[in-house]
Amino acid sequence: MVDRFSNSINTIKTHEIVGKEECVLDSTKLIKAVLDAMIRESYIESYEEFSERHAKKLRVKLSKRINDIGVIKPRFSINKDMLQKYESRYVPSRDFGVLIISTPQGIMTSREIKDKNTGGRLLAYVY
Repeated sequence: MVDRFSNSINTIKTHEIVGKEECVLDSTKLIKAVLDAMIRESYIESYEEFSERHAKKLRVKLSKRINDIGVIKPRFSINKDMLQKYESRYVPSRDFGVLIISTPQGIMTSREIKDKNTGGRLLAYVY
């Protein structure tokens, strides 16, 4: 089985380490929503969708601000009170990095979760 989300996050991480300016990912709704959250936190600059034969792809312009990025598996269910526990586990220090969380209102970062007072499932971390 292929996990497109994990492959996309790993591609971003690899291209950041090597120092490339852009990378190409598979296009899915989840990946686009996570990239939108990363744009809001200014970890990437932009992305655009294009077609390559019959498959849709995303060209992501990297901002070289990512130190580490990874997928969280299993996707733990959390609420606002449990957020600090998982931030200390996946993010190196307070206010340095975010967790990306799937909520009923859409994909949000840990900073947005604190303001909205909601919960969801952990997807990834980035700092």
